[in-house]
Amino acid sequence: MKSESRDAATDLMNSLRDQIKSMPGVQHFLNVLNADGSGYVVAVVESEAVSQANDKTVTTLWSNFADYLEAPPKPEGYDVKANWSN
Repeated sequence: MKSESRDAATDLMNSLRDQIKSMPGVQHFLNVLNADGSGYVVAVVESEAVSQANDKTVTTLWSNFADYLEAPPKPEGYDVKANWSN
């Protein structure tokens, strides 16, 4: 994110909450962002196939942030080895 766009991008993300949470298979969504605009989005999804099926929706959601991004995000996938919470 562009550092000066943190607040606007956070407001936008919050306005898209229902769309993000309603994507098929999404179990957890986490967004972390530092003051300099660096950060991560982590979504735990029920399977790789479901995640791939959401690609078009995710691309559309990210397009809303075009004015706030330094560069487009690069999606990566990982296998979940632990998913703990208190």
